[in-house]
Amino acid sequence: MENKINTKFDAIVVGAGPAGTSCAIILAKKGKKVLLIERGDFAGAKNVFGGVVYQSALQEVLTEDEIKTLPIERVVNNHRYCFLTEDESVSVSYKNFKNVTKNRSFTTLRAKFDKYMVEIAKKYGVCFAYSTKVESLIIENHFVKGVQTQNETVFAKIVVLADGVNSILAENLGIRKPVEPEDVALSVKEVFKFDENIINERFNLEDSNSGSGFLFAGYPMDETLGVGFLYTNKATVSIGVGVCLDELLKTDMRPYDYLEKLKKHPFIEPLLKDGTFVEYSAHLIPEGGFRKIPKLYSNGVLVVGDAAGLINNVHFEGTNIAMISGKLAAVVANEAIEKQDVSEKFLKNYHKQLEKSFVFKDMKSYQDVISIVKSRKRSFLNFYIKEICEFFDCFVCAKAIEKKKVFTNFIYNFFSKRCFIEPLKDFVAILKIILGVFR
Repeated sequence: MENKINTKFDAIVVGAGPAGTSCAIILAKKGKKVLLIERGDFAGAKNVFGGVVYQSALQEVLTEDEIKTLPIERVVNNHRYCFLTEDESVSVSYKNFKNVTKNRSFTTLRAKFDKYMVEIAKKYGVCFAYSTKVESLIIENHFVKGVQTQNETVFAKIVVLADGVNSILAENLGIRKPVEPEDVALSVKEVFKFDENIINERFNLEDSNSGSGFLFAGYPMDETLGVGFLYTNKATVSIGVGVCLDELLKTDMRPYDYLEKLKKHPFIEPLLKDGTFVEYSAHLIPEGGFRKIPKLYSNGVLVVGDAAGLINNVHFEGTNIAMISGKLAAVVANEAIEKQDVSEKFLKNYHKQLEKSFVFKDMKSYQDVISIVKSRKRSFLNFYIKEICEFFDCFVCAKAIEKKKVFTNFIYNFFSKRCFIEPLKDFVAILKIILGVFR
């Protein structure tokens, strides 16, 4: 342990990911005595994510000077959305050339980012204990009073659980159910090292501060609900896939198999050519959505981040939501400590604050998206992507055939491949998604 643990704190935060450290920082800024516990050998040792943090969330937790010294890899100012078949690709690219500093996102590496966040927390007086496993919660008279580690018992006025998607502590407390396969996705990621200039040239980036983010839909996950991603770091490239676990269990494929196929796609393989493999990681992502959010509070305890199932799986927002949930939990926890009321009746205010924020509002809007897409996956992830690629093949190729005939044949083939009822079902599915967003 880096700091000797005292036996009494205002708050104990379990888990030093973005949610946990954000909570610890805000509480410490408010003058509270905080213990931050991490089971890994260092903050970030066991944490994995796609690679992006968001300026808006950082500004809720850190000062401008602290943000300026963040271990940022690159600013993601070029976003590409790619639809793949086995040997084709169609891409949509977005870049804002005017408001280059507005609503920025950054690539970073968790081993660096989490360490930095802990250093900020320590600057405000947070006591950080690493290589420390919390084995159970201390409960007295139906109130959580502290934690039992492998070494000692530590007491606090309130405990915040930020211990990841399969939070055993919250489960043992009875405020959440065990994780089901349909409620999580398994993401695997590899990192390849390159010279900075090669990354700049290969991804058409202005300099080593500019970066690209890619989202891949379709092949090789055209029969299984999943997506691929790629991010440019300063001198490395991160590439990975995320696949719904219940879908994965129906196949003979492993997530690594999907990643290998993705890396060999003719659009992606040249981007990774001659890269030096440096890292492989895997991570569970909460995918249950709004309807599967567990109870987030009990007497003397709050739950944040992945442990709370808080993620926007449509916009791939997890880190910012984790940080915001950590901040909101800290605000309510601070007030509870000062009022000397850590009952679940008072701590319910944390749930109410999430309801007022974009976190619950967005999750509620998108609560049906995954289930709807899953029910029509062969349409959305296979058939239509192939048809998009076929359309562009017709559009860009000169075949010495009049264009009217080319596109008439395309339309005829489109409807001959699928009876009318199938496109109608897809239209209804899309309509349900749109109505859900604006409900």
